[in-house]
Amino acid sequence: MKIKYLIPVMPLKGGKVNGQDGVKLASFYNDNGADAILMLDLSESDEEHETNIGLMKQVCAAAEIPVYAGGHIRRVEDVKKILYAGCDKAVLNFGRESNVLMAEEVSKRFGKEKIAFSIGDAGQFTQPLEEWGSMILWSGSDSACPYKGLLPVISISPAASDAAIIEVLSNKWVYGISTAYFSTEVADFMGLKQKAAARGLRMNILTSSVKWEELKTGKDGLIPVIVQDYRTLEVLMLAYMDEEAFNTTLQTGKMTYHSRSRGELWTKGMTSGHFQYVKSLSVDCDNDTLLAKVSQVGAACHTGNHTCFYRDMVKKEYKETNPLKVFENVYGVIMDRKLHPKEGSYTNYLFDKGIDKILKKIGEEATELVIAAKNPDPEEIKYELSDFLYHAMVLMAERNVTWEDITRELANR
Repeated sequence: MKIKYLIPVMPLKGGKVNGQDGVKLASFYNDNGADAILMLDLSESDEEHETNIGLMKQVCAAAEIPVYAGGHIRRVEDVKKILYAGCDKAVLNFGRESNVLMAEEVSKRFGKEKIAFSIGDAGQFTQPLEEWGSMILWSGSDSACPYKGLLPVISISPAASDAAIIEVLSNKWVYGISTAYFSTEVADFMGLKQKAAARGLRMNILTSSVKWEELKTGKDGLIPVIVQDYRTLEVLMLAYMDEEAFNTTLQTGKMTYHSRSRGELWTKGMTSGHFQYVKSLSVDCDNDTLLAKVSQVGAACHTGNHTCFYRDMVKKEYKETNPLKVFENVYGVIMDRKLHPKEGSYTNYLFDKGIDKILKKIGEEATELVIAAKNPDPEEIKYELSDFLYHAMVLMAERNVTWEDITRELANR
């Protein structure tokens, strides 16, 4: 049985979502259990369309779940803009003839896994949809969908209660549901998933492979939890769980502990807003310590520091060898030069000369790298590749592209 998805809809109008901050809304969906986000561009002009594309970029940068987007697709270039904004799929509206006509072209150009179709009637299309796309968003009757079994189908449904949503998801052919109900304050993604799972549906919930009874707790019934930032692997804090905190963490997706000082259940961030959203839980070889990798909102420490371990007691100088850390550190120096020019700096020389000079240097370094690659000695390749990457980072800084942007794009491929 496939996992069933819960997908809120975000209608974009003038760079807003129903007048709200779209990035904050997407972050809320992302952190609170939505499985994907569907954005609909309702722009009435090309200028507004560009504004909405800008919001799509921000949403894709903030969200860690798939983002699908459609609306205002008039030509192939619009599909390109949506995908280049970071969206996982561009949704072609098959109620618009021009979208039907471009389906094959965009599928071949961008890959069918990047294309979805929005269909609202039961008319049979003779086109080979399974060869052109990877998903159907169906807004017709759930009992009369003619495309079940052809491609994964997401029901665009008017269902407006937990019971009604579970009823739709109970259809074997439904891979997920998208409804305006998810945009209301009463929607509880994690709670709804628990209810659906209790009905025998397979949902994207946290299920531990190790039962609480298998863990070794102290005499007080507590087990220590080391908490780590899943992005940077920085250790954030140490806390403790009892059985209730463990089960609550799995049910809500928010790190919940037992406060030893207060003797009560404690969901991190409930007061401060600095929630920790679970990415993974691991147990050590002795089953007596947990490691939690989390998405940290704000500061983990009550002092306002990102981590509780912000004071060095002993520190020996060493070279950082973590690849991403090295890239980020070098990029940080380049950005600092851009913001705070330093006399005699080669990096500032490049920024002062402008984009044409930067591109010329990248071309030169690429050529030298190609020549070096013909030499069997890897030392020359390492040297030239390092030069090329440095100049590429100068270009990134010039155009405000970060390593997070690059790694996210690579992860989506």
